[in-house]
Amino acid sequence: MKPPIFDYATPASVAEAIALLARYEGEAKLLSGGQSLVPLLNMRLARPAVLVDLARIAALDWVRVADGVVAIGAMTRQRTVELAPEVQERHPLLHAGLQLIAHPQNRNQGTIGGSLAHADPAAELPALAVALDASFEAAGPEGTRTVAAADFFLTYLTTALAATEILTSVRFPMLPARTGWAIQEVARRHGDFALAGVVAVVGLALSGAISRARVVLYGVGATPVRAAAAERLLEGHVADAALLASASAQAAADLEEPLTDVHASADYRRDLARVLVGRALAEAMTRAHAA
Repeated sequence: MKPPIFDYATPASVAEAIALLARYEGEAKLLSGGQSLVPLLNMRLARPAVLVDLARIAALDWVRVADGVVAIGAMTRQRTVELAPEVQERHPLLHAGLQLIAHPQNRNQGTIGGSLAHADPAAELPALAVALDASFEAAGPEGTRTVAAADFFLTYLTTALAATEILTSVRFPMLPARTGWAIQEVARRHGDFALAGVVAVVGLALSGAISRARVVLYGVGATPVRAAAAERLLEGHVADAALLASASAQAAADLEEPLTDVHASADYRRDLARVLVGRALAEAMTRAHAA
C-alpha cells in the first residue's frame, strides 16, 4: 500500500510547528515517531494535507528526574527513557511499563509524546499516565497550558489537544514510600497490543491498611478506565484474599461494554480484566510490604 500525496515540513522549533498547524487549519498531522501514523498513512486511513515532522526539534528531547517527578520531553524516544539509569532506579513502574511496549525496534523509534497523543486505548503509556496522575504540557498559538491525565484522554484516538496544539512534555510523579505497584497484561503474542491490561498502585499506612489505591484498566474501553469503585473497596482496609477478590470482581463488573473484535469477545475481556486486577493487586501488595 502507498500513502496519499501530502506536503512535508520539518520545523526546527515548537513555534514553527505551531504556525504550520495554524496555517493548515486542521489538515496537518504531526509525525513524532511514526510507529502508529505511518501504517495509517499507508492504509489511507489518514489523509493529511501536510505532514509536520517534529524530529528536528531538539528542545523536545530530554529526560529530567528531580523533585519527585520524571519529566520527559515529548520527542524523547521510548527506548531512551527505558534505558535511562535514573528512571530504572527511581521509577520502576514506568520502566516496567515501557518494556511492554511492542518491541525494542519500535521503542527505538517511537516517542513518549507520540504514544500519549495517539491515545490508543490498548497502549501502556496512557494507562500509566492515568494511574500516576501525570500532567501534560501543551503549546499552542495562545501559549502553554497544563492538562491532567484524567482530562487528557477523551475517546478512541482522541485527546484534549486542540488541532493547533502540540504536546511538549509529560510529568510522571514518582511513587512515595510504602507503595507497591504492578502492571499486568495479556496479549496474543509478545509485543502485540494487550487484549486487556491493568496498572495497580497501592499505598500502605503504618497500620498496614491500604491508604491509597489506584487501579487503571486498558484495552477494555475507549480510554484508560479507572476502577474507582474497586479503589474505594480497598482503601482503609487491611488486604486479604477476600478483599482482593471483591475488588477484582467490582472492577470487572463496572466496565461498560468492553470491545468485541476478532481477537476477543466483550465477555472474555471482562473476565480477563477480573483475573488481571487480582494478580496486579496481589503483586502490588507484595511490593508495598517490601518497600
